[in-house]
Amino acid sequence: MASPVAEVAAAAVAAGDDNNNQTDIRRRMKQQIHTRRPADNSAIPDVIFLLLIANGVAYALQQFFPGPMEGLFALQPLKDPPGYEFPPFLPWQLITYGFLHDTRSLMHILFNMLMLWMFGREIERLMGPRRFLTYYMTCVVGAGLIQLLVGVIQGWGVPTLGASGGVFGIFLAYGMAFPNRRVMLMFPPIPMKAKYFVIMLGLFELSIGFSGVNNGIANFAHLGGMLFGFALIRYWGRRRRQ
Repeated sequence: MASPVAEVAAAAVAAGDDNNNQTDIRRRMKQQIHTRRPADNSAIPDVIFLLLIANGVAYALQQFFPGPMEGLFALQPLKDPPGYEFPPFLPWQLITYGFLHDTRSLMHILFNMLMLWMFGREIERLMGPRRFLTYYMTCVVGAGLIQLLVGVIQGWGVPTLGASGGVFGIFLAYGMAFPNRRVMLMFPPIPMKAKYFVIMLGLFELSIGFSGVNNGIANFAHLGGMLFGFALIRYWGRRRRQ
């Protein structure tokens, strides 16, 4: 599910903060999603560590049991394409597909896990572990729902797997939490503010999704992760104000 431009553009590293805006940024983010700042300042926060382990174990099991793992736990379409018959859709697949990855390309899981750690660690520290896990899994399930809906609209779908829906939700949260923090794109090496990076990424996924290009990437699922993440952050913000 990882987008090529996401692999290039989202393989960004934080280049620095706009110090003048940090206080205001954190105040606004607190109003949306923050409950309390956890004491854990380790390089790999607890939830991200568990997610990395879970994805790694699932990937290893895929190597030994590819058929059962992907048949039972990948997100199967509600409607099969003409001439194909995939395993049936099962409700738990809306969660489990987010822990499987394409075994033909090691880059799929490496990229998703790198982005999960690179962008997610500060979001977990900001939200707290419990709320971060809720947010991440909401993005994964939301991405899966959008993927199923798109399959129904176009008349058929294909099996989907990958953590990209949750990762794209983390991109969105990062852009909202640190909008003026600069990230450095690797190819090309262009610095830009996180908020512009998120907007550019969303527009790219939208344009590719509507272009009809069959690139084997679930572009609308990526957008679904961002959409459900945004909706949850706004919901938390309204509850906090009330």
